Amino acid sequence: MPKNIIVTVKTAYIPTQSDPENSQFVFAYTITIHNNGTEGAKLLTRHWIITDAHGNTQEVKGEGVLGQQPHLAPGETYEYTSGTILNTPVGCMKGSYQMISDTGEAFDAEIPLFSLAIPDILH
Repeated sequence: MPKNIIVTVKTAYIPTQSDPENSQFVFAYTITIHNNGTEGAKLLTRHWIITDAHGNTQEVKGEGVLGQQPHLAPGETYEYTSGTILNTPVGCMKGSYQMISDTGEAFDAEIPLFSLAIPDILH
């Protein structure tokens, strides 16, 4: 099974779209998906678990990413940027992509836990 899908994440706080007085903190995240395996795979669906500083959790499931279901040949990389809104200045996300290999084997590519935080809030 081609479990050599590597997912990395970079995050950014978007102050121009946030409204801290009304507890709205907007974050962008750029996801890089790299197929480090020996066979191609297609991303079918996504599953996110988003948690704010109060422990409130949102679960998001859907087809593809940004309306696409990218296919990654061995050695290929796919990158996209999306965003989320938290009610607190700190939170975290994790999840998985449900994928299918070119030989028809379904598997999950894990998205490691990552933090969302406004600058200088965490020491």
